[in-house]
Amino acid sequence: MSVTTAAADQTVCSAPLPVLGRDVTVPLVTGGEVTYAALDYAASAPALQRVWDDVAAYAPYYGSVHRGAGYLSQLSTDLFENSRVTVAEFLGCREGDQVVFTRSTTDSLNLLAAALPNDCQVFVFETEHHASLLPWRDARVTYLNAPRTADQAVATLERALADRDPYGPALVCVTGASNVTGELWPVKELAAAAHAHGARIVLDAAQLAPHHPVSISELDVDWVAFSGHKLYAPFGSGVLAGRSDWLQEADPYLAGGGASRKVARRTDGGVDVEWHDTAARHEAGSPNVIGVYSIASACKALTEAGFDELVARERQLIAKVREGLAEVPAVKVLSLFGDDAPRVGVISFVVDGWNSSHFAAALSAEYGIGVRDGLFCAHPLVRTLLGSDPQTQGECGAPEAAPGEKSLNAIRVSFGAGTPDEHVERFVRAVKELVADGARWNYRTEDGRCVPDTNAA
Repeated sequence: MSVTTAAADQTVCSAPLPVLGRDVTVPLVTGGEVTYAALDYAASAPALQRVWDDVAAYAPYYGSVHRGAGYLSQLSTDLFENSRVTVAEFLGCREGDQVVFTRSTTDSLNLLAAALPNDCQVFVFETEHHASLLPWRDARVTYLNAPRTADQAVATLERALADRDPYGPALVCVTGASNVTGELWPVKELAAAAHAHGARIVLDAAQLAPHHPVSISELDVDWVAFSGHKLYAPFGSGVLAGRSDWLQEADPYLAGGGASRKVARRTDGGVDVEWHDTAARHEAGSPNVIGVYSIASACKALTEAGFDELVARERQLIAKVREGLAEVPAVKVLSLFGDDAPRVGVISFVVDGWNSSHFAAALSAEYGIGVRDGLFCAHPLVRTLLGSDPQTQGECGAPEAAPGEKSLNAIRVSFGAGTPDEHVERFVRAVKELVADGARWNYRTEDGRCVPDTNAA
């Protein structure tokens, strides 16, 4: 695999990074309270305390960027543009690359989809998150079947690219780490295959960037997209970074102030517009300065903490969870590439005899553990891994299935740099107890979710 790896597993690892909510207590349906174990990092990681402190320190100096002559406006503009530099350094951008600030990974990939040249063909594996699977509505899209090894992924892509006709602009979209299985994809090898066949490649790094260093130049990808809320920053900010040519040639993603350099009325009553050819071209409107600054702060915090130590510690947490689940015969862990595949702290599984929503609800209500159940906005992949028809439609939340009934969805536990050992240990213990003894409370289905029955004795 081509992602930088950590030192040996026996390395003495650092403590978890301080995050917001680490001391929050939640009530248990069985009585009492417990410190909440946030094990849904793949959906949204808690903000780092460092990020929150940086944002709080800036907040009194809040001002509009690029538009004001006042001190606070000038300070905010410098902070905004310096954040762009920080993110470029974090991603190992090349000379000439642009960093465009967006709302999320989904927004970033939709922006790139809107910038594709005419007649561009897009290649995407069915294993992608919907953020990477669905934006390419105006392009010719080839969906590739789920590979079962990293080598098969590269071979599948090479065959598809070799067979494309007519030869023209093409884009490959691939994840760096699966949001379902946590498995790392052979990004560098896929990039080489794409470029060998005249195609470009965009990396969905939403699940990779919080766990591993991501370098555009080293991986040789054309673009990288990720979200702040998975990188230990607050909601509402994202990044698209990479080659500038397609972005400069495309119409602005949003038309409005900030994207325009000059606007003038014509004699016929119309309007002539000259658009920026910098990142501002696709950043119309007043930007999310606090969101952008929080991403930059998170980038600095992770870099200073050292990815080698972060990865080494996460490997130990992964081993604890996987070894614990392996001791429960009723648990089946979902995987594409097999047990030996390198991965980040994202693990999905099903439990024989349990509806996944019921199991997740019991973890929350009886143990104070937050996980996710469902299809994880990756419906074709989860259906394939569960052995059902990948074309079967399903909802992102739990289907209408009562406790005890089988459901075609899964349970996902995910963790990262802010996760204490006790949280994963409590999770493993809870899984074993639920499988061995069953739930201690009655549950019912309400609005498609399994919830504790408040009328239970």
